[in-house]
Amino acid sequence: MSDKNNLDSYLENLGISDDDTKKAPTVPTTPAVIDRPASAAAAPSESAPKERAGGLVASSDAIVEDFLSGMLVHVDPGFTVSARTRGDSVNAEILGGDAGKVIGREGRTLAAIEFLANTVLTKEMGAEAPRVSVDASGYRRRHEERLLEQARRAAARVRKSGEPFEMDAMSAADRRIIHIALREDAFVSTESLGEGAERRIVIKAK
Repeated sequence: MSDKNNLDSYLENLGISDDDTKKAPTVPTTPAVIDRPASAAAAPSESAPKERAGGLVASSDAIVEDFLSGMLVHVDPGFTVSARTRGDSVNAEILGGDAGKVIGREGRTLAAIEFLANTVLTKEMGAEAPRVSVDASGYRRRHEERLLEQARRAAARVRKSGEPFEMDAMSAADRRIIHIALREDAFVSTESLGEGAERRIVIKAK
């Protein structure tokens, strides 16, 4: 059986195939899932485990780490995954292997993997599941740093000239980074204009 068919079967077992969206996800239960007596009182923490049927518990970061590790072994056995819960989000990092395989053109494959991780965690934990962010070998961190630098340079240009500056078209996720970076700026404001793939941010003087 090909790697693609193996991966398709794996995703189908998780309940996220095209023809079976209601099937409950099958998440590996070792080592992420442990037995805990009902009388045991766990202190609250950022990655506090969630109760499951039969007294089993699993933390959100363990669920994400197990899912990504189980999926990526079909892509490249050299990949390893580390996931940590911080605040109201789970930050997962894919390391080793051929990073290009999971990043894809303009980060599209990485975005798809992140979507799957969020889908699995929501199925497992419900509406209260934290948001999952997935990076690969620091790709997103470097990409965000470049966007922030672009935003700073564009804002400085607008403050100096007083003229609006239109940035290149970008994804909704990238636009959000720009909006957040400049929303506290006392001298400029941002807005999104255009439709679909041509939607872009315009920075204006206040």
